[in-house]
Amino acid sequence: MRHLTRIFDSAVTENQHAKTALRRHLLAARRALDPGARRTAAAALAARALGLPELAGARTVAAYVSVGSEPGTRELLDALRAAGKRVLLPVLLADNDLDWAVYGGPGTLAEAAHTGKMTLLEPAGPRLGPQAVTTADAVLLPGLAVDGRGMRLGRGGGSYDRVLERLERADAHPALVVLLYDDEVVARVPEEPHDHPVQAVATPSGVRRFSS
Repeated sequence: MRHLTRIFDSAVTENQHAKTALRRHLLAARRALDPGARRTAAAALAARALGLPELAGARTVAAYVSVGSEPGTRELLDALRAAGKRVLLPVLLADNDLDWAVYGGPGTLAEAAHTGKMTLLEPAGPRLGPQAVTTADAVLLPGLAVDGRGMRLGRGGGSYDRVLERLERADAHPALVVLLYDDEVVARVPEEPHDHPVQAVATPSGVRRFSS
């Protein structure tokens, strides 16, 4: 049994190192994109995502405000709100967990500085608590890559791992959709036991679904 435990621990460590290397490569590629390409990608991504039945039929969508070189979400957020959706946005807590608040439009976002992290844009409305995400019909996830199995590579902070665990504990089953650039759909993403697959990925050029 100890031998099997050592093999398992070694495999997990190898996957962690592989994730770190892949994250470094993907983040460098994102930083290399010029601002014009990012704006074009954001507009196309909004159009693709809005065509998803999972979003069209949702009453509440948990989303996020893109920062830095992430695929842009601002147009998508405003379009979802204009379509009458209740849009929840995250508020980062000190322990890296996420609280949530309702998005009330661009003027309701405020800059929030977090120690050791980039400045985020967060909703200024009343906090609803971490459990609020369990009321969502669809959850839009940030990420760096996804593979053909629907396995998602996040940034490694653990915030959305907690979100997914919370949904599982609550027996909540919203549609999970990751938003990426086209070349971030890859052959294989290293995975660990806590990783969860998503149902779909939206990129500027299209949508791909994964079997559960």
